[in-house]
Amino acid sequence: MFNKVLIANRGEIALRILRACRELGIPTVAVHSTADEMAMHVRLADESVCIGPPPSRDSYLNIHQIVAACEITGADAVHPGYGFLSENAKFAEILEAHNITFIGPTSDHINIMGDKIEAKRTAEKLGIPVVPGSDGGVSDKNEAKRIAQEIGYPVIIKATAGGGGRGMKVAKNEAELSNALDTARREAEAAFGNAEVYIEKYLGKPRHIEIQVVGDGNGKAIHLGERDCSLQRRHQKVWEEANSPALNSEQRHEIGMICANAVAKLGYRGAGTIEFLYEDGEFYFIEMNTRLQVEHPITEAITGIDLVHEQLRVASGAGLSVTQDEIKFNGHAIECRLNAEHHRTFVPSPGTITHYHAPGGLGVRVDSGVYAGYSIPPYYDSLIGKLIVHGRNRLECMMRLRRALDELVIDGINTTVPLFQELIDSPDIANGDYDIHWLEHYLAAKEQ
Repeated sequence: MFNKVLIANRGEIALRILRACRELGIPTVAVHSTADEMAMHVRLADESVCIGPPPSRDSYLNIHQIVAACEITGADAVHPGYGFLSENAKFAEILEAHNITFIGPTSDHINIMGDKIEAKRTAEKLGIPVVPGSDGGVSDKNEAKRIAQEIGYPVIIKATAGGGGRGMKVAKNEAELSNALDTARREAEAAFGNAEVYIEKYLGKPRHIEIQVVGDGNGKAIHLGERDCSLQRRHQKVWEEANSPALNSEQRHEIGMICANAVAKLGYRGAGTIEFLYEDGEFYFIEMNTRLQVEHPITEAITGIDLVHEQLRVASGAGLSVTQDEIKFNGHAIECRLNAEHHRTFVPSPGTITHYHAPGGLGVRVDSGVYAGYSIPPYYDSLIGKLIVHGRNRLECMMRLRRALDELVIDGINTTVPLFQELIDSPDIANGDYDIHWLEHYLAAKEQ
């Protein structure tokens, strides 16, 4: 397969990739900033290279330093994980120029799906249902008014290069449209260096459903079912489920095959996730992420397929390990994102973990690089781990999650664990009756 894989990331995902490589007998190289010298993935990798000071731009986003680390160690492949350089087409191109395999899609596919307008056009051509909206970027206010009148209010304005909710504004009527357009453009320029925005129909109470796909780059592809990521705060996912409580097996099969056939036609290579808003039985494409997702473990739990293994196989030219007919869905899985944040204010809580105990038992998995005595640096995302539980059905899964949360100990810092202990007692959550706005309404009510 590969002689040596360099992991261009940090934290739990770096450790996750390291474990997959070790299972396949592939030596690993960990890169790290000076702030991550004692990180678990650095301690467990076969080799490690310091690539710079704490700021991401000087280390984990420093392409030249990462390429130099490959050359120093002899790594012939790079796994980017998620975030950082995982969807950077320039990075993929530079690695290719140095005869280093990028464990992900081609730079062309990263570019297509990284531009929200081009991604929507491509999805429509491939037969994926899309949200009604503008055909391209919109800057003229009169044009914006015309489009909004055609598709009907409310509308949402989004940055073409956007993500994470930045450069995104809702206009409920024509009076709000002008200001929303200006604000979205300013935010987009500040966040992404690109002020271009587009307009779509705003759906009132949708769910966020995503389909996991894997392509071999040669016209074959599979889907691994859906994940429901509707429990969000400020467009950031908090709790994910597979399968979705809102879909039945026929809907799952239909949208899954639409996505698998689309990425096969595209000649897509590697793992990817096609994301939809789902309302009143209809799916509306919003974007495709051309990388491994944070929530991939719940898909692994219900299918028994290791997605990082598949990424490594496909990138090496070995092809997919399974066909669509061989994929079976088993039970239900839930993931809770463990963030070093206060569970009410969501203020980040870097610091030293004084005591740590991970829950165990049948159907319980914890993906985390933390340990007692580990100091969480203040420079990066607050995600410090993921609690994943699997059961034969959703009820068993929820009961197992309750037990696992009660067992989990992370002392010395604030975490979001108390939030999940609250959510599991909510009748709406118990019934699977929620949409993408539910959590923010719940939190707002708690503040009153």
